[in-house]
Amino acid sequence: MSFQKGGGSRSRTQKYQNATAFKNDKYGASPQVKKANAKVHEGLCQRCKEILEWKVKYNKYKFLTQPRKCVKCLQKTVKDAYHIMCKPCALRLELCAKCGKNEEIVLPLNRKEEEEVEEEADLQRQSNRRKKRDPHRTDEDDDDFDDEEDDDFGELDSDCNECDTEATGK
Repeated sequence: MSFQKGGGSRSRTQKYQNATAFKNDKYGASPQVKKANAKVHEGLCQRCKEILEWKVKYNKYKFLTQPRKCVKCLQKTVKDAYHIMCKPCALRLELCAKCGKNEEIVLPLNRKEEEEVEEEADLQRQSNRRKKRDPHRTDEDDDDFDDEEDDDFGELDSDCNECDTEATGK
């Protein structure tokens, strides 16, 4: 054979050139594509960041459906696709969360922002649980119970007192 597959470099230039570049949202962006385009890849070295940006650009990025196990703490806390370490471990050890190497981190992780996101997610989960229990219940309904006074119970107490006096008098 004249050309060995996978070996050596090509001696000629590319035969056909694309007229337009690939657009991942050409026919309208799906919610997954919008989410992938908006994602900020932080806590990664330059090489890993470029790899993930390429995956997003050419529609190859796939999100995780379930959390993965962190290689450092062995807990199911890895929520980002293609990562091997959770954010707290990567921040603590100052390693790239994708490759695990001690490279220079391009966009460092912000601990405060991460905690705020977790708190918002917890609040969202709590409100979802409340809606699952009673879908017709609103937050305003919860406040109604706190504002009520004991006026209704006062009438009941007076009725009971009259009954007690009648029972003791007879």
